[in-house]
Amino acid sequence: MQTDIFHNEHRYGDMASWRTEALALHASGPIHRVESASHPPFWGVIGHDEVMMIERHPELFTNEPEAVLITNQSLEERDALGAQIRTLIHMDAPDHTKYRKLTNEWFKPAGVKRMQSRLDELSAEAVATMRAANGEIDFNQQVAVRYPLQVILSILGLPTDDYPRMLKLTQELFGSTDPDLQREAATPEERAQVVFDFYNYFTELTMARRENPTDDLASLIANGKIDGEPMPDLETMGYYVIIATAGHDTTAASMSEGMLRLAENPDQFARLKADPSLIPNAVEEMIRLSSPVRHFMRTAVEDTEVGGQPVAKGDWLMLNYAAANLDPKQFDNPLSFDIGRSNADRHIAFGFGTHFCLGAQLARLELRSLFTHLIANIDTLEPAGDATTSKAVFVSGHKSVPLRFTMTSAGDI
Repeated sequence: MQTDIFHNEHRYGDMASWRTEALALHASGPIHRVESASHPPFWGVIGHDEVMMIERHPELFTNEPEAVLITNQSLEERDALGAQIRTLIHMDAPDHTKYRKLTNEWFKPAGVKRMQSRLDELSAEAVATMRAANGEIDFNQQVAVRYPLQVILSILGLPTDDYPRMLKLTQELFGSTDPDLQREAATPEERAQVVFDFYNYFTELTMARRENPTDDLASLIANGKIDGEPMPDLETMGYYVIIATAGHDTTAASMSEGMLRLAENPDQFARLKADPSLIPNAVEEMIRLSSPVRHFMRTAVEDTEVGGQPVAKGDWLMLNYAAANLDPKQFDNPLSFDIGRSNADRHIAFGFGTHFCLGAQLARLELRSLFTHLIANIDTLEPAGDATTSKAVFVSGHKSVPLRFTMTSAGDI
């Protein structure tokens, strides 16, 4: 069985074929050995139960030293360049616990509910954008990438003039292997410039918020302390980067996936219009199939076993969330889009355990608000061409989602 779907970024550019192969791979077991000339060897874990088991045992499977699949070339380039920005996804306890606690209150359900009125405003703007498009739109470019970007960057307190810059940097960061998104670069130093641009931007922001603190999240991070001391520079930068990038790019991916699925499945679109109470469950199904964070890596700290497979101390394991969310032992007919799926919320697109996505509740609220408004205002919906997906192994989603539609005459809700 071919296993290059784990590490070949080009395979992720055709997610329909990727999902079909991932589903077939489930028949061969929940864990697979992957060896490639371009990457260090690792275990690809695709079983839902097996991924959950690893997530439940951070003392046995650590995020450090590498939390994301990295090529041999990139390892060499990074070592040559020196230190890297350290984010929450790179940390284990006790550091992870301390750093996460700093912003945890902002993203708890009670905290994000205060955003509801703003989300509804943005959802109404999305409806207005659809109406102004006169029946055809690239939903990803004109709606999905803009909506969550405005949410997360407003939480950080960034000026609206900087939003396009943050969008471009995010696409270059996560799309570094996609010809349409990557920054042209000939040397390792040039390829690393995206990270340096983030660093320079947030260094200036940190200085400004330390001199003049406000009530935004950027001020909390800039003035945050760990064990009574200011956060080190690389960890401070890492905090900004993970929230500013993952906080919108992944949500946008799920929005586009959900809208495309509704366009491709008119029976599900009609069902949702007839029964809007299904929207929360439909959102979970959209997130399950989207799984924009394709994977995280873990390292075994002692000899153990995963899915009946012996795993040695020091072995590297890929928790492939996109494949685990297609596990037929967990989800009946997993390739189908079913807004009434009884266990749609069993997906693990947000991870699980200590590293459960910090912004999961905010993402859910954004999606629910958006689709509540869209479903009430769209009368017919269909694809207007082929959707395209970024070629990226870590975080990816659609680049374009062309749609054809008609709007109701009732106006916005």
